Amino acid sequence: MSYLEEYDSIPLDRTPEKVQLVSRWIRTDWQPFFQELRQNRPIFETPAFTLLTRFTDVQEVLSRPEVFSVRLYASKMDPVVDGPFMLARDNTEVNWREKSIMKTMLQREDLPRVRKMSGEIADTALDRWSGTGKLEVVSQLGRYVPVQLCGDYFGFPGPDLESMFRWSKATQSDMFKNLATDPAIHAASVRAGKEMTAYLSKLLDEKKEKIAKESCTSSEESLRPRSLEDQEHANQREDIFTRLIKTHFPQDIRFDEARIITNMAGLLIGSVETVSQAVVQALEYILLNPAVFQSSLEAAQANDDDRFDRYVWEALRFNPINPLVFRFCEEEYTLAAGTAREKRIAAKSIVFACTASAMFDASELVEPQTFSIERPAYHYLHFGYGHHTCLGKYIGLVEIPEIIKRVLLRPGVRLIPTEAGVDFQGGFFPERFAIAFDC
Repeated sequence: MSYLEEYDSIPLDRTPEKVQLVSRWIRTDWQPFFQELRQNRPIFETPAFTLLTRFTDVQEVLSRPEVFSVRLYASKMDPVVDGPFMLARDNTEVNWREKSIMKTMLQREDLPRVRKMSGEIADTALDRWSGTGKLEVVSQLGRYVPVQLCGDYFGFPGPDLESMFRWSKATQSDMFKNLATDPAIHAASVRAGKEMTAYLSKLLDEKKEKIAKESCTSSEESLRPRSLEDQEHANQREDIFTRLIKTHFPQDIRFDEARIITNMAGLLIGSVETVSQAVVQALEYILLNPAVFQSSLEAAQANDDDRFDRYVWEALRFNPINPLVFRFCEEEYTLAAGTAREKRIAAKSIVFACTASAMFDASELVEPQTFSIERPAYHYLHFGYGHHTCLGKYIGLVEIPEIIKRVLLRPGVRLIPTEAGVDFQGGFFPERFAIAFDC
């Protein structure tokens, strides 16, 4: 029996059963399930949500924030970060202003520095466990590197690793995974947010005091000429939090210290669990496929980052961290107008834009079931698409592959036959993935 035959066999009056079945398939059988939908029912309406499985339909929805909005995120995000938070807003003043400011702070010129930092942190972690010949990738590398980078580059070190891990996981779980709106998951996220913003408020005061002292010292040395190279070097040493504090925002810009704290909290929320999951799942795929492993290792050994990174993103296409993103349909809308699959999307309904499915759409990708590093970058939807493309996309584009590269460069890196692979332990995120390498 096919997926659709099994779904259709359930009577219409057993709505929860239909929805639970589809939700289970998305979690456990996403690739064959989406393939059947793309072929037979590409815009698949259930009693609770509508699934979009074709590449162009996913892009259409994610390109129209005025119709398909992120409003459902606001109730989860705002209480955590003392919102309003820009990620839960579409074409609004808050989104336009604060996204622009944060993009300015996260300079593309920083990327070589970010990649170097990511690699050095990864090597430090790997060296720490080299004597054992075994590494638990999730806690000892996947989460560890982005948390350390959060401190070194974002300027948000946190009081300790345990708190940073907990804050990140609690907020990510509620904001992006809690589709059933479990109140306990939301409460844990709000608690984490209050602790996080309290810490950031104190840290902001400490940084302001440090900046003031450095300013006095700089004034005394102001008579010494400084070259452009000196100034650029000084700017590169600054973390993002410091950049924000040192930037003078006129009152009419409406970006005060409270808004700085909100956006700094957002940097942690979006940078740890996502990076960890991407590292774990791409690495697992590479190690499970000998030909891919050998070719990617050769690229790593040649220090050919452009070629190596392509292996990572293609591996992640086969093992994506998130099968979909959801949107709220603000008004009745005709999707895929003029095609055989044209469908009217009801106002006030929920739409699932299945990015994992879109990346296997044969009407868009050549031989999607074949592993190929020659695909154009626009065929990858790992960082979303359109108005709400991930703010940290370019950081992730260098951080994730560099971490994996440092692992592969360890001699004898391999899977452990007695280990079960990536273990989610019943949760939203990978919790354990052990590998071995030669001491």
